[in-house]
Amino acid sequence: MSPLFSPYTLRSLTLPNRIVVSPMCQYSANNGAATEWHMIHLGHLALSGAGMLMIEATAVEPEGRITPKDLGLWDDATEAALVPVLAAIRKHSKIAVVMQLGHAGRKASSKVPWEGGQQLSVADGGWMSYAPSAVSQKEGEVEPLALDAAGLRRLRDAFVLAAKRAERLGIDGLEVHAAHGYLLHQFLSPIANHRTDEYGGSLENRMRFPLEVFDAVRAVFPADKPVGIRVSATDWMENGWNLEQTIAFAAELKKRDVDWIDVSSGGISPLQKITIGPGYQVAFAQGVKEATGVNTMAVGLITEPQQAEEIIASGKADFIAMARGILYDPRWPWHAAAALGATVEAPPQYWRSAPHGQNKIFGETVFGGR
Repeated sequence: MSPLFSPYTLRSLTLPNRIVVSPMCQYSANNGAATEWHMIHLGHLALSGAGMLMIEATAVEPEGRITPKDLGLWDDATEAALVPVLAAIRKHSKIAVVMQLGHAGRKASSKVPWEGGQQLSVADGGWMSYAPSAVSQKEGEVEPLALDAAGLRRLRDAFVLAAKRAERLGIDGLEVHAAHGYLLHQFLSPIANHRTDEYGGSLENRMRFPLEVFDAVRAVFPADKPVGIRVSATDWMENGWNLEQTIAFAAELKKRDVDWIDVSSGGISPLQKITIGPGYQVAFAQGVKEATGVNTMAVGLITEPQQAEEIIASGKADFIAMARGILYDPRWPWHAAAALGATVEAPPQYWRSAPHGQNKIFGETVFGGR
């Protein structure tokens, strides 16, 4: 059996393979509510043959959106908007659907990327952002408001309420977003966290709030459903968050029975210096896995089936999470199955699409019709 296409069980959830569709912001919501775009976007990715589909970073409060067009889950309207999207997926696909819960922190109130992504002023429809410290993302931006004790409680409660709504929607698992320079990563990184109280300074203190949020989410989400977390393993900056600190954070998460750690990197500052190449972040996932034994997801320019197969077969990671690559080729799992001699789930309407001699990628199928 192909390691990439071998099953894996996370609590009561058994995945047919190790391919994960990463959460990818679409900036296409209406006041946080899912739209027809989400039906199309998530619907076609649900037919990809991947084992897990992650819904994009979903803001737990309006002020936690990166842009005014971000998806959210904070009230009855945003919850109701996801019902038909999930119903359509469930009707036509067996894929596991996981939601990433997040908060943008100081990176909130921005224009959508195709309009430049710059900070959006309050006068132009933006809002004041919140962060661990009153330190802006980049020079010239309005400084965020430093969170006080009441603000920290409000945010923990917002994550909890979103997790409860996700459960009502029938979501199969959750991922807490603590990467890419957003709020929980801001607490972890000394680049963004300049606090002098129990949430700043030492590594233990900087980890405190992200761990509190994880604990709060885990406590209210059903025990038989998995909860993972996404981290940035390094800030790619001197004196920033790094792999050693990530491993220490992972060790604390292991004590809390985290189901996976989705290991990415970067995002805390535009001054980062990233070295990019094929599989450039795999070593971070491998480092976390080897040090802690926690399930890991590898990301970052993983584009070829044999490349993904080797990562899983060698034990560098337990899952491959794909973003841009699967947007470019939404049938990547089909093509990987054909290349590796494996099978993959696909809707019967598409069974006849397999190239001549490769219909076995869909298992034992019967091709009828006229």
